[in-house]
Amino acid sequence: MRGMVIIMRALVIGAGGFAGHYLLEELTKSSDEIYATKLPNETITGTTAKILDLDITNVEAVFSLFEEIRPDCVYHLAAQSSAALSWKKPQLTMNINVIGALNVLEAIRALNLKSRVLLIGSGEEYGNVLPAEIPIKESTMVRPANIYAVSKLTQNLLGGLYLKAYGMDIISVRAFNHIGPMQADIFVASDFCKQVAMIEKGRKEPVISVGNLSAIRDFTDARDVVKAYTLLMSKGISGKTYNVGGGTVCKISELLDRILKLSSAQIKVEIDQSRLRPIDTPEISADISELRKDTGWTPSKTLDETLLDTLEYWRKLC
Repeated sequence: MRGMVIIMRALVIGAGGFAGHYLLEELTKSSDEIYATKLPNETITGTTAKILDLDITNVEAVFSLFEEIRPDCVYHLAAQSSAALSWKKPQLTMNINVIGALNVLEAIRALNLKSRVLLIGSGEEYGNVLPAEIPIKESTMVRPANIYAVSKLTQNLLGGLYLKAYGMDIISVRAFNHIGPMQADIFVASDFCKQVAMIEKGRKEPVISVGNLSAIRDFTDARDVVKAYTLLMSKGISGKTYNVGGGTVCKISELLDRILKLSSAQIKVEIDQSRLRPIDTPEISADISELRKDTGWTPSKTLDETLLDTLEYWRKLC
């Protein structure tokens, strides 16, 4: 069914993260009431949203939150979202990404709420796609190649199951690489920009440490990505999974070159073996035909604009 939902009370779970910051900014344009959860050690400022602490793995806390707020729409962003870290902390990754999502779905079911839910997954779920499958459609076979990807695919399957079993209103997203200012430096674009900024300030030797530069990824500005999320909440079709990406597709080596060209510093590039994953996916890029058809969304920012904004962010911090 096609849902033209009038958003009244929005709940953003995991708003203390990178995308959450930009989503709160976007929601202030359309939602009457906004509630946002974060971890106790996180800080959210500059928003009119009501901020609440939440451990998504605590089932009692999740139920209590939903009973109190009874949201019209739920953006489920809370996640351990690093594929690299998922190899080092697999239990943490599964607890947050799978048990956390299950707690949310169970709370909505048990309380008989009519919330529309947007489950944020990842393009990593597709894993090792074949060359003929690029760009990746939502119908492409999933072959997850890391623990993070498995956790997000499990969330997607749980969403589909709860929709069919209980008639819940659920849309799933497979977000491809989204980047921009304020992203943690465990992610490639932010990591490169931070290293360059530190070198410029003389706080680091003029050597940038990198991992696999041959991987090809689909990079989209986070500020564009959250616009896609809000459009899906209002115009998306319940039960569907949507790719969100379609920005600039390039090798990590090209991403690095673009960042280095934004600096006048003379920087040497070195491979750091500790940055290489046990298994890596050669290429991930999105076909966003379904997203465009159902919402009319298209990215507005260029990759170079986003990289410059990200580098300027780190220049101010370093």
